[in-house]
Amino acid sequence: MPTPILNQPGTTSVEPAPTGPLILTQDEALAEHLLRLCAAVGTEPQLLTESPPPRQLWETAPLVLLGDDQYERCTGLSRRTGVVLLGLDPDDCETWVRGVQLGAEQVLFLPDAQAWLLDRLADAMEGAVAPALTVAVVGGRGGAGASTLACALAVTAARAGHRTTLIDGDPMGGGVDVLFGGEGADGLRWPELVGARGRVNSTELAQALPQLYGITVLSWDRGETRAVPPEAMRSVLVAARRRGGLVVLDLPRQLEPSASEALEQTDTGLLLIPSELRSVAAAGRVAAAVGIHLSDLRAVVRRPGPVGLRSREIARGLGLPLAGEIPHETGLTVDVEHGRPPGHRGRGPLARFCTAYLDEVLPNTEGGTA
Repeated sequence: MPTPILNQPGTTSVEPAPTGPLILTQDEALAEHLLRLCAAVGTEPQLLTESPPPRQLWETAPLVLLGDDQYERCTGLSRRTGVVLLGLDPDDCETWVRGVQLGAEQVLFLPDAQAWLLDRLADAMEGAVAPALTVAVVGGRGGAGASTLACALAVTAARAGHRTTLIDGDPMGGGVDVLFGGEGADGLRWPELVGARGRVNSTELAQALPQLYGITVLSWDRGETRAVPPEAMRSVLVAARRRGGLVVLDLPRQLEPSASEALEQTDTGLLLIPSELRSVAAAGRVAAAVGIHLSDLRAVVRRPGPVGLRSREIARGLGLPLAGEIPHETGLTVDVEHGRPPGHRGRGPLARFCTAYLDEVLPNTEGGTA
């Protein structure tokens, strides 16, 4: 158990502990419970048992766990985010009133709310930011170039300074790390993560994965293909999103359970469709399957095609808004063979589409920068 810094009667100064939560209570049982929860997530709290906290400590602690017994001592302090009021009596309705007056994020009663509080403590320890925008890319037919587009989106976002994670959700795609020339890079691949369950530490996950062109990449190895259970996809994707910035998902057209689970956590999606009749027909079935899980799906048309189909007509026929079109770009295959990923040419047609799309959908927030 971590060693807290105690403020006993008569104590007038406290050593700052800016990286751990601040606990304010005189209730020994509550304090002991909170210290155990902090130890469980590996964070060292600062416990004050008497006088109101110094204003700077109150304002800078990543999370404040305030026992209801200390409420009156804190009423004169400035309002701030990240305050959790911990009631001592679940039947005391006044606790909720005090929580509103204090501007608390939550009013909790232990042990009932222990699971929620553990997650909140872990968020504070990891430096919680706004969840990442999650974009899924799916091909309208086989060989449409969805992996190329997903890779280019990630490269473009990273080049713009956004914290970026690229997750390969297609076990039969050969591994998106190949597009970077990074199949030999150190780091975990999906086979090492299929057993992931529950909460995964987002910082540790990012450190364990290959870093390619400034992007955190989760791909497949070249060994025997193992299915990713939905629970593993959920745990890994939640952790990746918790880091903020952008998460790009490269998903298969045939939605096995893990891909469906990924779509449930996706904010927006791109369906890439070559401009040809057979591709449009196939894309209709894919759009219907994806649309069950994702309401914001947009069409991207790859041009030119063998017939005079207009991009807006294709999108309209599929019942999707048109995100844009991507003209043919020479040299992509040669670039990949030399370890240069799609999108690395900042002025190519693919990069121009990615830049325009990300400018539209990706918030420019501090939590999203690398």
